[in-house]
Amino acid sequence: MNIRKIRKDFPILDKKIHGKKLVYLDNAATSQKPIQVIDAISQFYKHHNANIHRGVHTLSEEATKAFEDAHTKASKFIGSTFEETIFTKGTTESLNLLAYSLKDKVKKGDEIVLSQMEHHSNITPWQVLAKQKGAKIKFLKINKQGALDKKQFSEVINKKTKIVSLAHMSNVLGTINPTKEIRKITAENNALFILDAAQTVPNIPVNVKKLDCDFLAFSGHKMLGPTGIGVLYGKKHLLEELPPFQTGGDMIEEVNFKESTWNKLPWKFEAGTPNIAGAVGFGAALDYLKKIGLETIQNYEHIISQKLIAEFDLLDFVELYGPKTSRGAVFAFNIKKLHSHDVATFLDEAGIAVRAGHHCAMPLTSTLGINGSVRASFYFYNTEEEVMMLISELKRIKGLLTK
Repeated sequence: MNIRKIRKDFPILDKKIHGKKLVYLDNAATSQKPIQVIDAISQFYKHHNANIHRGVHTLSEEATKAFEDAHTKASKFIGSTFEETIFTKGTTESLNLLAYSLKDKVKKGDEIVLSQMEHHSNITPWQVLAKQKGAKIKFLKINKQGALDKKQFSEVINKKTKIVSLAHMSNVLGTINPTKEIRKITAENNALFILDAAQTVPNIPVNVKKLDCDFLAFSGHKMLGPTGIGVLYGKKHLLEELPPFQTGGDMIEEVNFKESTWNKLPWKFEAGTPNIAGAVGFGAALDYLKKIGLETIQNYEHIISQKLIAEFDLLDFVELYGPKTSRGAVFAFNIKKLHSHDVATFLDEAGIAVRAGHHCAMPLTSTLGINGSVRASFYFYNTEEEVMMLISELKRIKGLLTK
């Protein structure tokens, strides 16, 4: 993988921040976009813009083909089928869709299992559902290394469990969860298994059939695509059983003055005019990632991660959270006695973009006993040089504190 050549595809990486070269380390929040994606969106609006499915004129047919081609690319990317691949606004909407549409499968006294490391988007929809139905939410606990203790799986997940919804990878700790073991126990208890894969699909090979999850959600903007487009995968027979999340145009088969019937999958869950240009851009992003290869990206990020961990081990003034193995390239840390927002501000002055705060995971930071953290998250266009620039700036910040 030629990093220097790849970086030329990303115009924003040439941007100067406070006169310094941009070092973009906020990829867990959103990735940057290559020119191929930017051009695909621009070309759609310049040459093919029209609404889909309802028109027989040439522009509508072109837009429909482009939109459905993106569906096909997304399904192949995760090993699903066309019918099982629903376009949403992103992971958050996908999980809200599930919490709404699964409401009839949950009754009073049932249990929903999450983990302590979940993003708010995989907590709050289930809290709403649990309150509506009188169900109980239980949490799998993390250990001191920031990983789930496997011994508790069979204790927490039982015959009362109806839904288990977990992050495939933590957006704070970088922990990659043991889905195989969890899936086995959910199946034994006839519970639905849902994965929030927002942090894994962009970075490692993900195949929904091998994972054998019932549903899986991810976002396009974290994997080179535009914002406002994402995917909900669901097993076909389950999606056919569920009621639609929204109703309106394009998701209907027939409407009369008394009742309506629903369209076939995936359109049953895609009401109204979709984000067509976003889907086109997302398709271009998937093409780009496929050309590089997810295994290549995973291996490269592993090298970057190991280098950063080795450097962090040498900094006695930095506290790093999360495991050192079975993890992705997402690192939450704090400089002792300094607020995470102050560290992020110092880094921004040096042109280094990181995230600071709770990272939409307040229950997790509470569990860790911290008031937020700095998060540096890497992607395949980041370099080992940028790792050392981050380390150098952290040392500089520490030096400022001792003066």
